[in-house]
Amino acid sequence: MNKHEVELLSQEIEMLMGERARLLKVVGAAAVLVANADAALLQPNAVEAAEMLSETLNALPEETLKDALDAVQAEPDEA
Repeated sequence: MNKHEVELLSQEIEMLMGERARLLKVVGAAAVLVANADAALLQPNAVEAAEMLSETLNALPEETLKDALDAVQAEPDEA
């Protein structure tokens, strides 16, 4: 690889790391929202969306979910 290609790759990695950080905040906030939602108080279509979100969150690797909760400074027992 030449110097220009290394610089481009470095910029791409920085962009991806920034995107990952933003996505972790979204996932963390979603996990906290689902953990604190009361299905009895939600409209039926909101319950369906919360269930789908919960299933998606549960499918994440544990370390990713932990990183997401850390990104929003939430404790694991909150989610």
